[in-house]
Amino acid sequence: MKTTSFITAVTLLIGATSAMAADAITAAPEAPAPHDSSSFSWKGAYGGVQGGFGMADVTLPGIFTETFDGPQVGGFVGYNFDLGNNLIAGIEGDINYMSNERDISGIKAGSDVIGSVRGRLGYSMDRSLFFVSGGWSAARINVDAFGEKADQTFDGWTAGAGVDYALTDKIFTRVEYRYTDLGSYNILGQDVEIKQNLINVGLAIKF
Repeated sequence: MKTTSFITAVTLLIGATSAMAADAITAAPEAPAPHDSSSFSWKGAYGGVQGGFGMADVTLPGIFTETFDGPQVGGFVGYNFDLGNNLIAGIEGDINYMSNERDISGIKAGSDVIGSVRGRLGYSMDRSLFFVSGGWSAARINVDAFGEKADQTFDGWTAGAGVDYALTDKIFTRVEYRYTDLGSYNILGQDVEIKQNLINVGLAIKF
């Protein structure tokens, strides 16, 4: 009789323990889903502000070549298209104010407004976008020579490269180099050629 009671008690204890274990497994919280960082995309519209330093070589053929250096500040807008396989294509425009006026032998000259419209092609590595760009550029040049003043709009081509880096899903920074050839124009009876090297940094938001 005692043996039967002991077996019954053990059986009940095992059953209760099994039920509690099953409840514990059922009640265990699910592990959180891992964050998928690959969900970030460069696709879409964006706009930002930028600042940099330009080094313009101004040449009067057969007379002199002078460097007109100065800072610039402005803004840019653009749109990126995702081509797949980490390739990003886009179009971008910018407009800036540059301060680089100089006085050379009584001739004051410099530029103020400069801008461009460029195509871009890049390769994305998660939150970094390495790109090259190229397109059209224009700048307004001001000259004051011996009592005569003239404004002339130069236009030509520009090309460069840089990297965008996303700080968040909406905000990214930029470092960029660009070379610009604004061609040759006649100002106050003198042919003038302008070429420029520019380094920019920027901060933008994706819309």
